[in-house]
Amino acid sequence: MKKIKVFVIDDSAVVRQVLAEIFKEDSSFEFLGSASDPIFALDKMNNDWPDVIVLDIEMPRMDGLSFLKKIMSERPTPVVICSTLTTEGSDTAMFAMSLGAIDIITKPKIGLKDFLHESTIELTDAVIAAASVSLKTLPSLSDKKQFSIKTEKKQDISQLQATEKIVAIGTSTGGTIALEEVLTKLPKDKTPGIVIVQHMPEKFTETFANRLDSICDISVREAKDGDRIVRGLALIAPGNRHMTVRRSGAQYFVEVMDGPLVNRHKPSVDVLFRSVARQAGKNAKGIIMTGMGDDGASGLHEMKEAGAETIAQNEETSVVFGMPKEAIKRGGVDHILPLSEIYKTIVGYG
Repeated sequence: MKKIKVFVIDDSAVVRQVLAEIFKEDSSFEFLGSASDPIFALDKMNNDWPDVIVLDIEMPRMDGLSFLKKIMSERPTPVVICSTLTTEGSDTAMFAMSLGAIDIITKPKIGLKDFLHESTIELTDAVIAAASVSLKTLPSLSDKKQFSIKTEKKQDISQLQATEKIVAIGTSTGGTIALEEVLTKLPKDKTPGIVIVQHMPEKFTETFANRLDSICDISVREAKDGDRIVRGLALIAPGNRHMTVRRSGAQYFVEVMDGPLVNRHKPSVDVLFRSVARQAGKNAKGIIMTGMGDDGASGLHEMKEAGAETIAQNEETSVVFGMPKEAIKRGGVDHILPLSEIYKTIVGYG
């Protein structure tokens, strides 16, 4: 198997040293080197361009976000952000992903060396996922509208109509951009209640939901236990919590809970999809989009067997085709569609 070429850009000597050790010790990678800032990095990388760049944000001479924008416009390359982003600063992480970053690893301000060693699996998995990205999708990521805020007031969610039809969406790597593409096209008066699992760390899901809420016509928020699923509202599972759907009469609610990892994830798409299959059956639509691995494939198959309509994003528009591909392979998909067509299957449903 071809080794993944990795280059690290971080102004911390400790980070550069530890990441070098991690990537050198793993036979899956070829460590090309490191640099303390993007200017030095460009000189080195031009000799042997990496498959994946691990990038800090706060650095001298050129910050990581400026470099990310430059790379995506000039030579699109999968990038994993590894930075000390606090909860208050996680808007920065969302902005980085809107510019085309594939994944975010949050490093602490203290105990950095121990954290990096303890997070070896998370780091290497993120780089492996990034290396699997379809490069032809990256230029379109850099063309996305940048972080923006709508100021108009949304309709009071408590006044929205209850729904007997729901849409469940599961996604991972590349999903933040894919979800933005879908949700921003949905009109609030013709959109059923939506429940979403996006693989994302704890604390980032709230910021991600708030960002989507600011640019979408529908309302979007991080789910809380007991939230009702209603028309014009999308609920995103919180990071580090599973989310399921339960029915009470004609109404649907979400349950947010702790529990073990499922398919190495929490929240897990399979956990959500299986609950939708049991609770909603043919009154649901399941959509699986870009992501690495097979989380959601079994659950989507259960949804189809329960009578739900199921959809997978096609390979050409997926950043990583792993999750949709596995769902298709297992026979759980009715329709395979490009990203640009998925929103049309939601508008007016139910």
